[in-house]
Amino acid sequence: MKNNERGSSLIEFTLVGIPLIFLLISTVEMARGMWIYHTLAYAIREGTRFVAVKGQGCATSPSSCAVTVGRIAEEIRRAGIGLDPNALSGVTFKALSGRTITCATLQDCLSDGTQWPSSAGAPDPGAAQGAEIEITATYPFRSALSMLWPGAGKVKFGTFSFPVSSREAIQF
Repeated sequence: MKNNERGSSLIEFTLVGIPLIFLLISTVEMARGMWIYHTLAYAIREGTRFVAVKGQGCATSPSSCAVTVGRIAEEIRRAGIGLDPNALSGVTFKALSGRTITCATLQDCLSDGTQWPSSAGAPDPGAAQGAEIEITATYPFRSALSMLWPGAGKVKFGTFSFPVSSREAIQF
């Protein structure tokens, strides 16, 4: 009887173990994806909140607390712990009744000294109290799951783009 059961452990592991390993990796990848998306959404929301609470009079004389694209980008970078500023792409600062500024990556925005949502010299309707502002961005999520997919060919990591946006009104 013992000779008839040789190798059954290996077959049982193959039939049960491999799907369980795939399930474990899938769970970890889903958790990682949700963490990245949550962190991204939080960072963009913090950047939008930073602009909303600075108010319309922040960039007018005699106040010297002008909100610049670089300062907003720094707030987003600070709040987005673990996010690569070079991978955070398509960062758009949009005053819904004013002007729009777009940076290729968050890293590019960090050195931008442009005042936003107000423009230097002329009042910008996008900077008025109650005016809505919106910040949008996209971040890639590279999953290791695609390399486990049958017929995937060479080992490639699938990339999904996480788009996120946040909209608020200027408070005061």
